[in-house]
Amino acid sequence: MTVALTGGGARRPNYRNRRYWQEAAALAFAVVVLIWTLTPIYNIIAVALEAHGDVFTNDIFPSKPSLESFWIVITQGYWYLEYFWRQFENSLYIGIATVFFTLSIGSLASFAIGRMRIRYGWVVSNAALLTYVIPASFLAIPFYRIMQNYGLENNLWSVIAALVAFATPYAFFVFQEYGRSIPIEVDESARIDGATPIQIYLKIYLPLMAPALVAVGTYAMLLAWNEYLYQFLLLSSKSSMTVPVALAQFLSSDQSPWNYMMATAIIYAAPPVFIYYAFRRRMTAGLTVGGVKG
Repeated sequence: MTVALTGGGARRPNYRNRRYWQEAAALAFAVVVLIWTLTPIYNIIAVALEAHGDVFTNDIFPSKPSLESFWIVITQGYWYLEYFWRQFENSLYIGIATVFFTLSIGSLASFAIGRMRIRYGWVVSNAALLTYVIPASFLAIPFYRIMQNYGLENNLWSVIAALVAFATPYAFFVFQEYGRSIPIEVDESARIDGATPIQIYLKIYLPLMAPALVAVGTYAMLLAWNEYLYQFLLLSSKSSMTVPVALAQFLSSDQSPWNYMMATAIIYAAPPVFIYYAFRRRMTAGLTVGGVKG
């Protein structure tokens, strides 16, 4: 009996030591990942705070930090930035329109298939998911030709159409999964009381789907805000460009103003960061509640 107690007491320190080293290794790995992630962000901020001639110095911290680059961007004081606010407005317009049409089409489709039980709804469900088999980059040239045939080249609606086409299948999938957590008896009770399908959709379905709507809307907004390929192909004039495409124009000069470019990137990145942190809790709820059964 004494031997057993001695053996048990010897195992406890070994277990504690092993757990300690595992936690230390996990913490060290997390610190490395955090530094790896934050270093580019810090570099963007540091370059934006540098003077125009001091961008490529070896200093870790800016020797004379200044907000002049941000002021130049805000006042459009550089010839590459003469349409900055117009381009920012274009990006915002594309983002809002993409969110609206993605939520409208996705919610209506999921309501019709999941709640009204239309015939051959499974065909629409499978066809929507099959659209992700082909990468979006492979469809860029066909999309460009289609928009050219319809006279929509250099038009914001061509980009909106492309982004909605890519975001809607994901929206439909999330809405359909989340909608399964809403009892169908709610709809049946409303029908007994004389509610029409439109009334059920507007007054019952959409309010109950609020977390999923926020999650998908945020996803669609970030997709439209950060997209570059289709905006580059479909928008050509400076007045119709978006900020991501305009940023690429900085690299066409022999003397690229890196501090202005980084300041522009920081200003442009502020809205999606705010949106993400404002709705992150609802995003998590919308993406997880519908995936749990029972």
